Amino acid sequence: MSKNPKNLSIEFKKLADIMQKLRGQGGCAWDKKQTHSSLVKYLFEEAKEVRLAVRKRDWVNLEEELGDILLQVVFHSQIAKENGHFELKDVVYSICEKLVRRHPHVFGGKKIKSTKDILKQWDEIKILEKNKKYSTKI
Repeated sequence: MSKNPKNLSIEFKKLADIMQKLRGQGGCAWDKKQTHSSLVKYLFEEAKEVRLAVRKRDWVNLEEELGDILLQVVFHSQIAKENGHFELKDVVYSICEKLVRRHPHVFGGKKIKSTKDILKQWDEIKILEKNKKYSTKI
């Protein structure tokens, strides 16, 4: 089903490099001008287009629209990197850590029987994470 024989790591790095070039010297004036605030509207527009593609079961369009969402993540991450806040690899690392942490029934020994219990567990872990995050900032 893949259109390209290259692996995910190569393609992901290529995308990050393209965005860095677009915002770098000799890049695109429009891309260089963008900020987190100016891009938010595009993130919402793309999310609406994803929703529509799913409703229509238009898988070709869904692929394109998910790419546009991914572009927004990469774009915001590049801006954050330029400002010394974080970079794309940090975003990917954080979501990997969160997914493993919030799925102890998959990545740990915990047994759960229903999707209702999975959602309950997710919410409980999320609350614990938020409490820990705020308590370490004080």
